[in-house]
Amino acid sequence: MASLRTADSRLRSYFKENYIPQVCEALLCGLLITCPEDPLKYLQKMIITIMESGLESLLWDMCIDPSMKPKIRRLSETYMEQLFGLDDQLMTPELMIKACTFYTGHLVKTHFCIWRDIAIPLINEENILAEKMEKAIEYDNFRLQKYVFRLWHSYAAGQKKLLTEALLRIRKMCHHYKLIITLTKWRDKARSEYKKREDELMLKHELQLRKWRSKVKVAAKEEPIPPEHSLSKASLLGGIPECDISLLPERAVSQIFYYLTLRELVICGQVCHSWMLMTQASSLWNSIDFSKVKNIITDKYIVSTLQRWRLNVLRLNFRGCLLRSKTLRSVSLCRNLQELNVSDCPTLTDESMRYISEGCAGVLYLNLSNTTITNRTMRLLPRYFPNLQNLSLAYCRKFTDKGLRYLNLGNGCHKLIYLDLSGCTQISVQGFRNIANSCTGIMHLTINDMPTLTDNCVKALAEKCTRITSIVFIGAPHISDCAFKALSTCNLRKIRFEGNKRITDACFKYIHKNYPNINHIYMVDCKRITDGSLMSLSPLKQLTVLNLANCIRIGDVGLKQFLDGPVSTRIRELNLSNCIHLSDASIVKLSERCSNLNYLSLRNCEYLTDLGIEHIVYIFSLVSVDLSGTNISNEGLMSLSRHKKLKELSLSECYKITDVGIQITDSAMEMLSAKCHYLHILDISGCVLLTDQMLEDLQMGCKQLRILKMQYCRLISKEAARRMSSMVQQQEYNPNDPPLWFGYDYEGKPLTKQEITPLKEDEEITVTDSIYSGEEEVV
Repeated sequence: MASLRTADSRLRSYFKENYIPQVCEALLCGLLITCPEDPLKYLQKMIITIMESGLESLLWDMCIDPSMKPKIRRLSETYMEQLFGLDDQLMTPELMIKACTFYTGHLVKTHFCIWRDIAIPLINEENILAEKMEKAIEYDNFRLQKYVFRLWHSYAAGQKKLLTEALLRIRKMCHHYKLIITLTKWRDKARSEYKKREDELMLKHELQLRKWRSKVKVAAKEEPIPPEHSLSKASLLGGIPECDISLLPERAVSQIFYYLTLRELVICGQVCHSWMLMTQASSLWNSIDFSKVKNIITDKYIVSTLQRWRLNVLRLNFRGCLLRSKTLRSVSLCRNLQELNVSDCPTLTDESMRYISEGCAGVLYLNLSNTTITNRTMRLLPRYFPNLQNLSLAYCRKFTDKGLRYLNLGNGCHKLIYLDLSGCTQISVQGFRNIANSCTGIMHLTINDMPTLTDNCVKALAEKCTRITSIVFIGAPHISDCAFKALSTCNLRKIRFEGNKRITDACFKYIHKNYPNINHIYMVDCKRITDGSLMSLSPLKQLTVLNLANCIRIGDVGLKQFLDGPVSTRIRELNLSNCIHLSDASIVKLSERCSNLNYLSLRNCEYLTDLGIEHIVYIFSLVSVDLSGTNISNEGLMSLSRHKKLKELSLSECYKITDVGIQITDSAMEMLSAKCHYLHILDISGCVLLTDQMLEDLQMGCKQLRILKMQYCRLISKEAARRMSSMVQQQEYNPNDPPLWFGYDYEGKPLTKQEITPLKEDEEITVTDSIYSGEEEVV
């Protein structure tokens, strides 16, 4: 039978599963040993026996008579596996002989090697051992030298690196000190040259003023001018050159008429036909402000104007106008309207807003503050104003939280950027949640005069309104540091708080940590803010406006830490009014660090003296300074007069300033009038020792003076004040005695505590601040 080693695997499996080799082996072994006479019957009988016993118990000698079974040892499971080629590792006699031979040889070799090592002694064993020891010592020395060399190499490399770094530091220090010496010499020389040039110019200016004054006095003696004749009238004595404005380009004409009010524009249209044509330019009617003529304009004229210019009108202002419902409905004719202001309109109703909303779907700015709108109007906003970006609901108290939920209807007010909810005390925490769900894109949030505003309200807003960059919470006494923690997900750039007693230094730590790009901080009258707050603000690199007025716990230490940081080079507006612990050391630090400071207020900082005022001159970028209520005297005023860019100066309640500092002599105001040619605003209220001579000095030296405040200056006559009013655009004058809370009498003498009586309830006190920064005027 051929071998099945190369047969199909299915056939081989068949043979194994059915025990065919074992059956054949048992039958063949029985035939070979027994040798029956009838082999067929023998095979039939044995097959039946195998079937009865089962294949699992099949053995190779099952078909052999027990007396005839050979006594041999089995080498494999079956002899037939080799016959059919089903054995994988069959132990044959040949293989057994080879295995025994290899094993015997291995034993002989092993024992012989051991015997040889024991029986035959080693030759020159000592020499070999000595050679090995020499090699071992040599190898150990080499390894030790290698280890030591690595240590030395690492040490040498480290020392070389340290030496290189030290040389670089020494070189930088030498260069730094060289620069310091150079800059110091340059600064001293520049200051000496500047002072020398100032003295020369001052001398020249003084001679010119004295010469001009003598000429004026001589001319006054020869031909006196009546006081009722102003300088502007005298200038009209000459001929007026003819100028036809209609010959100017249309763009220039539009720019001129753009600054006129509605009433003035109508009057200009009645001058002549050419002027009427110029006032009919469509660009002049893009923006119509009816609020400035609300007391004289009629509803009929408003309707006719809107009908005529309905396609050109983009901005309408009806603030405070008392209009009929029909007039308000005419606003719907302006299909291209983008901005609408109907604040303080008592006649505005939900019905009027329905007509307006149906016709003006493109409105971007809507001011409904202080009106009587209800939830019906709130339902109209998301439906008819899908592009609304600015919305003011200040002091509208007739809508509820449900009305705020309407903002999410339809397309919703998802494009809203600015929202003003000042005075809406009826809004609860749920109302703010409704705002957060409806207006997720809010960036500027104003909530003033809101005593019901709490931290939970702010948290409800901040959960979904993560794009807020500006918050204004003036008059919200219940807001605490937790509100700033809730706003940590926003990127705030502007913060305005006022009159809050719960905000502490912790809020400024949140500001430093979460708002690195903040540029405007307004924290007025927050009593718990200390020097630690200023230290937290010092790393801010984008801060330009800081107002901490009435934060009375701030002192020199905090301001020094604040100015030592990178914020000092960016700050442009700094208001530290009523920070009574500040002294001259703060002014010195300001002059050294704040090279871009434009506006500075140190009102009522009592510890400031002339020594500190002298350093203000070195803040060359300064254009406005408020030193009211300080101890500045004539000497300090003389120092200020050297500042060339100063345009606004407030010195009210500075009782140490007298006429000596305000006349044209060798003292301070002579310097002020001679050098501060660009002075625009001057507040000398409370300077009770000033006289009419001061006004004459200002007329000669400060030609560009626009606003002059002279409250409680009793030695200045009404006649002199009247003449001065023709020289400035705005003037405040009051010859009464200073109020008791000024702390001194009409002669400048300090009052005792017994003389300062408490104010009565019916007394009205008006305090006018003279310095406002550009950003602080808009709330």
